[in-house]
Amino acid sequence: MNEYFRRPSIEMPKLEDALPGREESISIEPSHYVNGRSMFAPYPAGTAQIVFGMGCFWGAERAFWSLEGAYVTSVGYAGGFTPNPSYEETCTGMTGHTEVVHVVYDPSVLSLNALLKVFWERHDPTQGMRQGNDLGSQYRSAIFYLSEDDRDLIIHSRDRYEQALLGKGLNSITTEIKRLDTYYYAESYHQQYLAKNPNGYCGLGGTGVSCA
Repeated sequence: MNEYFRRPSIEMPKLEDALPGREESISIEPSHYVNGRSMFAPYPAGTAQIVFGMGCFWGAERAFWSLEGAYVTSVGYAGGFTPNPSYEETCTGMTGHTEVVHVVYDPSVLSLNALLKVFWERHDPTQGMRQGNDLGSQYRSAIFYLSEDDRDLIIHSRDRYEQALLGKGLNSITTEIKRLDTYYYAESYHQQYLAKNPNGYCGLGGTGVSCA
């Protein structure tokens, strides 16, 4: 069977079973389709970064690029084993990566708390290896931080939001939270997809529970 037509995995692959990937990175158009800024570092002094997995990355990116204080966004793959994966490879569930949005922001204008509020409210962080009808480890909920200073705030917000969810009779949060290892940019056609395709698919949906 062609490896790209396997049933999506709802379990993380082992390192030794992950697809091999490639040494060279995927070449993409560097300019953000909406604001024209470069999606690549270096970024302006004083900006900060965070990476969110919320299911399909098309809708997740749109939730962030228009926020005041968001400098630039992009979509890609993180949290797994396969170097420089393709979209097709990631969709097999055999890379270990989840679809993510990378947010570069000005913390003097847009706080991490404000970003976390969008993250928690705009998807369902209780579903494990899926998001709505999108099934597979590549759709799992995740937060990958770059600064250790952010970790405690992220954990605190998770615990607070979990109590709100449990209070409404929902399940515990399954969101993966860890320091970012490597972020791999997705192909150009995925970048700012819903700006290029306004009627495109967006499976993003929250629980209806607000995050204080």
